Formats: sequence, C-alpha cells, structure tokens
Amino acid sequence: MSPIILLILGMALLLLLITAAKLNAFLALFITTLFIGLTNGMQPAVCIAAMSKGVGDILGSVIVVLGFGVMLGSILTETGATRQISNRLLQLFGNRNAKLAVCVTSFSVGLALFYNAGFVVLIPLVFTIALETKTSLIYLAIAMAAPLSVTHGFLPPHPGPTAIASIFKADIGLTLLYGLCISVPVLALAGLWFPEWVKKISTKPLAGIFSQQTDASAREPGFAVSLFVALVPVILLAVSTVSLQLYGFPEGPLRQFFLFIGDPGMSLLVAVLLAIIFLGAFRGVKISMLMERSGNAVGAIAAIILITAAGGALKQVLIASGTAEAITGYFKDSTLPPLLLGWMVATVLRIAIGSATVAGLTAAGIVQPLVVAMHVNPQLMVLSIGAGSLMCSHVNDTGFWMFKEYLGLSLKDTFKSWTVMESVIGVAGLGGVLLLDLFV
Repeated sequence: MSPIILLILGMALLLLLITAAKLNAFLALFITTLFIGLTNGMQPAVCIAAMSKGVGDILGSVIVVLGFGVMLGSILTETGATRQISNRLLQLFGNRNAKLAVCVTSFSVGLALFYNAGFVVLIPLVFTIALETKTSLIYLAIAMAAPLSVTHGFLPPHPGPTAIASIFKADIGLTLLYGLCISVPVLALAGLWFPEWVKKISTKPLAGIFSQQTDASAREPGFAVSLFVALVPVILLAVSTVSLQLYGFPEGPLRQFFLFIGDPGMSLLVAVLLAIIFLGAFRGVKISMLMERSGNAVGAIAAIILITAAGGALKQVLIASGTAEAITGYFKDSTLPPLLLGWMVATVLRIAIGSATVAGLTAAGIVQPLVVAMHVNPQLMVLSIGAGSLMCSHVNDTGFWMFKEYLGLSLKDTFKSWTVMESVIGVAGLGGVLLLDLFV
C-alpha cells in the first residue's frame, strides 16, 4: 500500500482515537505514529529511533522557548504589566477596536520573534485584554495568531523564507518588501475579517497558566517599563539579525555575542531576568511569590509539552518512512504553472508532514530547477511556497496543539478556527503572489 494512502489512514485513526475513543491526544499521537511507521515497513527499532529523534529535535528547539515564555508571561501578568500594556492599547485604539490593537501588536512582535516565542509572549496579553473588554477569547486569539503565522511564512529573517530564499538565490530585501506588500491584505482577511466568523466558539483555557491576582502591597509598573520588558525578546532578536546581516562579523566574541542574544530561548531568559528585577524587586513584589506562580504556570503547560513532543515524533516518522519522498515523486513531472506548483507541493507536504519549515524547504528542492529553466521570479516563488507551507495545519503540527491546549478548545473547534485561519492565510497569500506577478 502506498505511503500516501497509509498517511490518510493514519490521520483517520488519529481522529478516531481522539474523538470516538476519547484517548488523550499525547497517547493517540504516539499510537498513530507507530501505525504509520510500522505499516510503511519500518523495522520496530528504526521506527522507535525515528520517534526518539523527532521528540528530541522538537523539544530541543521548543521546550526552552515554552518554559521561559510562560514564565515571562506569568511575571508580566502577576505584576500588572500586561494590564498596563492592555489599558494603553485600548486607550489608543478603543475597546471597540481591541482586535485591531492585538493584530498590530502581534505583527510588530512577529517581525523579529519566531512563532512559538511570539505566541507564549503575547498570549497573556490576549487573556488580559479579553478580560478587560469582555471580548471573546478566540476572537482575539485569532487576531494574535494570524500575524505570527504570516511573518513566520512570508518574511525574512524567519528561518523558512530565509532558507528558501537562499535555495533560489532570491534577494532577501526584495523578498521582505514583496512579503510586506502581501502581508497587509492577508492580515486584513485572516486577522481582522475571519475572527468575526468564529467569535462564538467557547474556550476553556488551562487553569493556572495566568492568574489575575497581583501583590496588593506592590506598586504597578508604568507603561514604558512594562512594554520594554515585554518587547526585550523582540528587541534582542532584531538587533542580532540586523547586525549579523549588515556586518556579518568574523568568528570571534562579537559574533558569538550576537548569536547568543539572537537565540529565542536566550532572549526570553534575559527578558525573564529583567522582569524579575524591574517589575518585581524594584517595585516591592515578593520574588518568592513570582517564582511560585510562574512555577505553577510552567507546570500547567506540561500537557502542551507532551503533545508537542508527540507531534515531533510523528513528523520525523513521516519523513523517515518515505511519505515525503512519495509526495515529491508525485509532483516531479507536473505541468502546472511554476508559482502554483510551488504552492501546491508545499501545501501537500504541509498536510503530510506538519512542519511549515520542512514543507517549504522540501518543496523548494522540488521546484528549484523550474525557477531557472522558466525564468520565474525567485522572490515570488519564495512567497508562493511560504503561503503553501502554512495551509491546512492540523493534528501533525505543533502549532495546532499549542493553540488548542492554551485556549482549551475541542478538536472540532480547533479545526474550525486555527486550521481555517491558516488556510485563509495560505490561499490569500497565493492570490497576492499571483497578483504581484502581473506587475513585477
């Protein structure tokens, strides 16, 4: 039986285990991963080794970001910093435009901060604004998640578009410029229009992630210091990226310094330490209280970490079992227009593998010969593949599970909100690419 058919059967099994058998998502993902690997002919030991590698790879890049990100979010909330930021945003935009305030803030953060880091930094702000304005949580969460996805898929210096641009020898500056042109209408659709269709979906956020209690004996921080601490990861990543892009720096202490502050986990660690000092110690907040509550917040995301690990195992088995290679072979002899082909290949690989970055890079390898042979604009091909790599996010994508578990959504409602949002971005992104192709 072909790997593609086995993949479809595996996804059906996963949905059945979660919805009908009511199994925990972590357990269901591991059972499904074993099914796909073993039915594809992988030896049990090889399958287990691939699963272990997948778990290690995903946790190695995500767990530090999740841990420090949740600690930072907890401290910002406990000290009243998120309330200060949300109040000023609502004064600027008005309660009626809370969605726009969240969308603009998220896009600004997403320009430099990777998706996972941006999500865990911004989600406490979304919780606070939803509470202050009595607005639907899912409504604001979509307005926050859409810009992070757009920047992750379209805009350098994010790893996907940057690596794909390198494969096509595309101009990074032009890719960023075209990506920004496409991002505005895409965000209008996915971040501002689409939330109106899902705002009635009910949410049950994980208890203990963000408490609304603060230390009554402490003074709340001002807006400026609150915003500065919240944006420290963004600032550090932006400084690192711009410095390395403009000056390069040979191997040495200076280059190592910029690489250090440009690591998402380390930039979040710096932000946590500054939050403890400037939002806590300098304002009379008991450090023991902050540590206790931030520790509780980290404990509350244990389920998310386990599910993320299982998603990494599934992704690795899909690659090791030859599923991605089978999809690649299917598209090799296609006669579709190159920009549309790049989008379609990335879309199918995204559905099969889950990782937007892996889907994008694999698709780039498939269509790379066409860019030269058919004189395709390489910058537009980067964006076309980026749009396809965001399509149809579902149960093999860690972003899907983060969104589901943080908001306490059912599987059905996660498909109706998150998956459709990602698909709106993907389709609108392709439309923007094809429109730009008429003029550049």
